[in-house]
Amino acid sequence: MEKAIVIREYGNSKVLRLEDINVVRPNQDEIFIKHSAIGVHFHDCYVRSGLYKTLNLPGIPGLEAAGVIEEVGRGVSNFKTGDRIGYINSGYGAYSSHRVLDKRLAFKIPEFISDELIATNFSRSITVQMLIEEATQLNPSDTILVTAATGGVGRLLCQWANALGACVIGTSSNEEKALIAKSYGCKYSLTYDQKDFNAQIRDITNGKGVEKVYDSVGLQTFQSSLESLAYCGHLINFGQSSGAVDPILMSTLSHKSLTISRPIIFHYIANEELYKKMTKAVFNAFKNKNINIPKAEGYSLKDASIAHDILESRRGGGSLFLKP
Repeated sequence: MEKAIVIREYGNSKVLRLEDINVVRPNQDEIFIKHSAIGVHFHDCYVRSGLYKTLNLPGIPGLEAAGVIEEVGRGVSNFKTGDRIGYINSGYGAYSSHRVLDKRLAFKIPEFISDELIATNFSRSITVQMLIEEATQLNPSDTILVTAATGGVGRLLCQWANALGACVIGTSSNEEKALIAKSYGCKYSLTYDQKDFNAQIRDITNGKGVEKVYDSVGLQTFQSSLESLAYCGHLINFGQSSGAVDPILMSTLSHKSLTISRPIIFHYIANEELYKKMTKAVFNAFKNKNINIPKAEGYSLKDASIAHDILESRRGGGSLFLKP
């Protein structure tokens, strides 16, 4: 019998309950998957708690997983039974032993990449690719500022940008994390609340400011991020972990001819050809070791609540996954 974690009400990790489910057979352009590794992310915690009301209840959470195809539907010619595949899906449903998936969301996993790596860090890595190659074009001559430099996406972004030759300034919430940021490719590392923050940015950039800011913190750092930019600089906001950003006046941007963007990964991968291109770039980054991934830590699907508790306690959770 197929099983899944089903959320029937918002709340703490105890609302994550394992239930029996019936998965229908694949229809036209669909594949039937047996999951091998399921990613656990803060997004899942926000969905479970009700902070993000993007999953209709009762529902099965989970954005990202890897597995093996057990059956293909009509019209599927680019996949076959036995293929190892991964996917990310804004429609959720990954916290399950089996599922049916639209073939357009899936990609074949190369032999040199593990299922656990895909389940835990593919969405993070393709987000980084979007940030540095699609939403903007990162240049080797750029000096950039990355907030939450030790976070799940931040540490990959810093490593990848450093590998491309950019000068990376990482910022973190405390001194301990600021020290760790140096190991992720940051040439300079600051904390959000240090009194001489803007002076440090000016000193590092010879008074010019940074070409690009990648800000996932939002409310707490947004103003200092804007002030850090050089003339014609670009701020890319891709998260709001500290709260929503207040509305901004156009005249604020005109002061230095600044631009701001708010990219969403699912809007980019909706284009099938672009999705393939971005996926290939991520695989190459893994192969060329532009990014190093923390060791994956697995838990049984029935213990999803334990994985959520670990993630939210900040005791670990660099690369958590569930095993059906």
